[in-house]
Amino acid sequence: MGLTRADIQQRLHTFVREMVVPNEDLTRAKDTEWFESTTRKLAAQACDQGLYGPRLAPEHGGLGLSWVDCCWYFEEVGRSFLGPAALGCAAPGQPDIAALERLASPQQAQRYLLPLIQGRLRSCFAMTEPPPGAGSDPKMLSTVARRTSQGWVIDGHKWFISGAMRADIAIVVARAEEGVGWFLVETDNPGMRRLRDISTMEPFETGGHAEIVFDKCCVGTDAVLGEIGRGLEYSQWRLEGARLFHCMRFIGMASRAMEIAQAYALQRQSHGATLADHQMVQAMVADAHIDLYAARLMTRDVAQRLDAQTPIRHESSMLKVFVAEAVYRVADSAVQITGALGVSEDAPLSMILRMLRPFRIYDGASEVHRAAIAKRVFRHGINP
Repeated sequence: MGLTRADIQQRLHTFVREMVVPNEDLTRAKDTEWFESTTRKLAAQACDQGLYGPRLAPEHGGLGLSWVDCCWYFEEVGRSFLGPAALGCAAPGQPDIAALERLASPQQAQRYLLPLIQGRLRSCFAMTEPPPGAGSDPKMLSTVARRTSQGWVIDGHKWFISGAMRADIAIVVARAEEGVGWFLVETDNPGMRRLRDISTMEPFETGGHAEIVFDKCCVGTDAVLGEIGRGLEYSQWRLEGARLFHCMRFIGMASRAMEIAQAYALQRQSHGATLADHQMVQAMVADAHIDLYAARLMTRDVAQRLDAQTPIRHESSMLKVFVAEAVYRVADSAVQITGALGVSEDAPLSMILRMLRPFRIYDGASEVHRAAIAKRVFRHGINP
């Protein structure tokens, strides 16, 4: 008999707090070998407890959770820097697997999808380019794919490609004569070169953010994923799901930060009282709870829409802007409440802050989403 939802929630709650979080070592935040070995061991334990792979189909060893159920799952997992990798739901692998489940041919599924699900391969999604190529505007895509008698030749320059330093397979977005397409490129292809790992402010980031050049990169006709001409459409729905996953897990990370701050405020004395007795601290804590409550409700609403297979582009944009800014406000308040401890690396708060800040840029900058929201409002006459 399978585990009930209540069983999974309780096991996951215990597993994250008693197994995953205690394995964090803040002094090894940039040690990718340590990160890999630690999360691999935790993943094996998660599999043994029936907790691994929230969106993976049960026949592939996953839980097959709905988007709504992923809200509580990802929030719990997101409390730890190690959680997503340990539980089989880290980006970019999770959204890449979802894309392959939807688009892969039987041959592509056998060659790439099953090994990705089993953790034997790693993937990355290569769309972002240096100026004047695609950034916040994917229509500026400059990487090109030319059809040949043997298949395709890809030429282009990508950067900030998350996970690419350790990836075995890349989903490359390129412009063909017929329109934008997705191409599966194995990273040992001699036409694909990883120039460098671009260092960022994030402390825990397995797989890095690579700069890549495709120079006469030859692939076969079987490298096309889905249909040529629909690449931008595919990219949009992949990003919609990825944004939702990020919102869920970052709510968990921000919640952890505020819990640490609240515990500190209850015991730290200042001017004859605990910090928790001071109204300015109380206001920060109250605002954090308001932000997290609203973020959870918005996330659940978008998840329900996705489960119902209704369009979520407008709601997804609003969700991404609000949650990205709300969780950062929460973590920033947690750092402020804890003072010098908050900015140190004796506690995880400064690292949480650094993990959350890029989300206002990744998967569409807040300003770009705001512009898109307003344009849809005026174009379609959407009332508030």
